[in-house]
Order: sequence, then C-alpha cells, then structure tokens
Amino acid sequence: MTTTASETPTGADLVAARLARAGVRHAFGIPGGEVIALLDALRRAGIAFHLSRHENAAGFMAEGTWHASGAPGVLVATVGPGIANAFNVVANAEQDRVPLIVISGMIDPVEAATYTHQVFDHGAVMRQVCKASIRLTDGAVDVQIDKAVRLALSGRPGPVHLDLPIRVATAPQPLSTQRDQLPEALSAPAPGAMLEGARALWAASRRPVAIAGLDVLNEEDGPEAVRRFVERHGVPLLTTYKAKGVLPEDHPLSLGGHGLSPKSDAIVLPLLEEADCILSLGYDPIEMRTGWRNPWDPEKVIEFAHGINDHDMHGAAFGWTCSVVAGLTALEDRGPAATEAAAAARAAPVRAALAEARETEREWGPEVALAELLAALPGHVVATVDSGAHRILLSQIPFVTRPRALLQSTGLCTMGCALPLALGAAIAEPERRAVA
Repeated sequence: MTTTASETPTGADLVAARLARAGVRHAFGIPGGEVIALLDALRRAGIAFHLSRHENAAGFMAEGTWHASGAPGVLVATVGPGIANAFNVVANAEQDRVPLIVISGMIDPVEAATYTHQVFDHGAVMRQVCKASIRLTDGAVDVQIDKAVRLALSGRPGPVHLDLPIRVATAPQPLSTQRDQLPEALSAPAPGAMLEGARALWAASRRPVAIAGLDVLNEEDGPEAVRRFVERHGVPLLTTYKAKGVLPEDHPLSLGGHGLSPKSDAIVLPLLEEADCILSLGYDPIEMRTGWRNPWDPEKVIEFAHGINDHDMHGAAFGWTCSVVAGLTALEDRGPAATEAAAAARAAPVRAALAEARETEREWGPEVALAELLAALPGHVVATVDSGAHRILLSQIPFVTRPRALLQSTGLCTMGCALPLALGAAIAEPERRAVA
C-alpha cells in the first residue's frame, strides 16, 4: 500500500492491501462507477486488474489463477446487473470448491433508502451460493476482509461475497489492532475406539482400494502423501475428474478418473464391491453421477474428508472431517501385507478393460480427435476443457501426470469455462503453457 505515514488508508486501500498480503496478484471483472476507487487501490497494491467481456468469464479467469498460484481468485463486479451476471460463476465456485473473493460495488444504504435504480439486495442473492456475504462497514474493513479470505480458504474452499459501499471504499478507515488469524487448520483423526476399529479393518485387508477426490489437492503435501501411501501398501487408486493426476495416470496402480461415464462405472464399481477395505481420501461426490449413490458397503470404508457428509451419497463406518495426510499418517504404522507388485497385478485387468472400452474402429469422431490432440499436447502444459460429452470422454483418458493439469467445471458442469480458465492459468503462471 502506497499511503504515507501521514495518510489514513481508505476502505478500498485496506481491501487491496489485505488481498495482496494473501498472495493475490490479479483481479478480474468489469468496472463501473461504484468500484473505480477499488480498481485504483488494487493497482497501488500491486494487483493487476484484467478487464473481461463478461463477469462469468472473469470469475473463471480468477479461478484459473488460483489453480496456478494457490492464492484466492478475485472477481470485481459493479452494482446491480454486474453482480447479477456473476451468479453462475459464483455458484460454480461453490460447487467446485474454489476460494473466490467476489467484490461488488454497492449504492450507499442511506442513498438506497430513497433511490431504487439498479438497487437490489446483493447479499440475499449471493448468500445462496457463498460461504458468507459481508457488507463492509466503517471501522471494521480490515477485520472483515481478513475474515473473508480466511473463510474462503478454510475447510473445503468456497466463494465469499463482499459488498463495498461507495462511501466505505473512499473514506479513511482505521487499522485494527486485532492479530491476524490464519485459515482454520485441519485436524487429525481423534484417538479412540473408532480409530482403532479403522486400523483393525485396514490391517486385516487383503484387497484394498482407494478413491481420491479434490480435497487431496487442497493440502500442501496431499498428492505426494497419497502416492507414497498407495505405493508402500500396494493399493490401486481411482480418482474423481478433479483429482486426476494425484497419482500419475501412467502409474501401474492408477485406475484413472471417473464420475460421469456409465461405461467406466461398469468396470470400476465391481472392483469396489469386491474390495475388503475402501479408503475414501478427500472424496467429494459432488462430481459424480447418480450411479455413484451407495456404491459400497459402508462397513468396509475408512473416510478422511475436508467436509462433513451432508450429501448422503454414500456412508462410511469410519469417517472423519480432518486432514487427509493426517488420516493416512494415523494408519501408516499398520497395513495389509499386499505388495505394490501384487496390487499392480490386481489393477492390470481393470486398466486393460478401461483401455479396451475407450477403443474405437472409426476413422473419425470425438475419440479420434481427442487422441490426435493429446498426441500433440506438450508435456508441461495446463489443459482446460469445456462442459459437454467431449469433457466426459477426455476425463476418462489417462493422460494426466500431475495435479491440476486438467481444469474443468465438474460440480456445476457449467459451459463457457475452458477459455477463461486457460487465460487465468496463463496469466498467473506465464512460463507454463495453457491449452483450452
């Protein structure tokens, strides 16, 4: 922030400075008179503002920067129709677990008391799809923006909406003496009878299978911890589409990504039925089709996830809302006698059956087109894909070798996301190429 010692920062300055401190370097949106002060403050704080054609695209570009940098995405919208245009991408952020800070300009409440043009209750709309909607208030702006960032990043990430009245944005604001609070830390499974039961199930298993979901990506050591664990204990791993690459998909223990293909479900769901222990690792069923309702016997499931089970898509006899890495650590000192080689032999027929299901004898069609595209795709690249039948097909192909190398909308499955996701990823990490 470039204010001098004799100057008091404005509300917009505080918002910009706290976002910059959280690692934000890019914001996206369409300006209006109500957010001009914020755009100036973002520039002073070292945050580049990127003009977009539509708020929906701006939100996806902001998401792309999060995948590349780990800092929250920032979407700026003006009053009324601007924030209304953003609803789709904010709903996508809620269902795809994206920490998106959504800032809307706002007519001052004293003005809105006798003025109705473009005025509606932004918070009432945004609260439907956000972790919180906060109206920034004189005297508490720095506390509120810190709270927004903390909420967006804690637990399962998600969007937080900030309504910024013009007067609060432009008026001097005091600095709080409150100490900074970090995002809520994920706990370890509590010791006790349930943990001992999970350890006993795990130690006795001979045909374990693991399924990994998006939560794994949101722990710093998550993908590496899962890879080490399945290799050490010989556990075949399948993933959701978002978690593709947690284990490189050319790995002999990888069973690839699944979620929306009945053809692949017919191959992998029987494997879950035959397993004597299923490790559910950060698995979020919001990505899955209805065929994944109750896909296993809950009595043989050990689940570590970042969110409580309020979906009822499946059950787990042993389940914790906790760190996936800490959960695996709690099981680490015990385990089945299976070797990685034996597990790879178990996985091999499934991998072969999935490959056979993808084969086609046609000379042209979506399968052939995707094969040609993937053959030309550089190794160190971020790929994005739009929603539609082609997305499901691409998501079934095992070509991803690292996390967040394929970006898509999997919870809301909204169209129009591929190009702005690629733009955002390329803006935040220009040294890596992005292909939409």
